[in-house]
Amino acid sequence: MLLTPNVSQAQAPPPVTYPKVAGYVGIIHPLVTFSNEGTSTNFDGYYVVGMPTGINIWKSAKIGFSAEFVPFVRAENGTSRMSNFLFHPGVLVALGHGFTFAGRAAFETSGRYGFTPVLNYAVKKNANSNYFVAVPLPVRFGNDHPTSLTIGFQFGLAF
Repeated sequence: MLLTPNVSQAQAPPPVTYPKVAGYVGIIHPLVTFSNEGTSTNFDGYYVVGMPTGINIWKSAKIGFSAEFVPFVRAENGTSRMSNFLFHPGVLVALGHGFTFAGRAAFETSGRYGFTPVLNYAVKKNANSNYFVAVPLPVRFGNDHPTSLTIGFQFGLAF
């Protein structure tokens, strides 16, 4: 009698349906801020860190909407406090090869407002999550301060 080995057939993953909802959480470090008042760098006399948490709603494989909420903590002179809260809604555009552009509006409890272009890259993709890095470039106005531009670094987990 001839025995046939049991060969299981690999099943293709189900097709992605839209709208598709995803969440994420991360850590953001503002690195350096430029304005007419001068240049300030994080880690030099103080430390500011934020924890962005958000929901992405993808309308299609190319375009989506995102709502991000970011509490910021500032540590200085041996004490720390929540220094600012940012509401950060925006549009997502998939650029391909793991890159996504986010164009965000910005509204801060500090009285500042503006916009933030963000370039995001999925470093490692898993079946139900991915690790990402991002470079946000916040531009802010208002609250009796000159316009400022900050360069930041963000990393996190999307699921």
